[in-house]
Amino acid sequence: MGAVLLVLLLALVLGGLGFAVHVLWWIALIVLAIWLVGFFVRSAEGGRWYRW
Repeated sequence: MGAVLLVLLLALVLGGLGFAVHVLWWIALIVLAIWLVGFFVRSAEGGRWYRW
């Protein structure tokens, strides 16, 4: 019984981790798209696109 609970708990943790990683990938893609739009808009204006 304990082994079954351990396997179920492990599956739940890994499933939750997979979901969190999936969400983080989508957030990273959205941020990348926004950055690329800003990069091309700034370069079209002739200004610097970064503020370093």
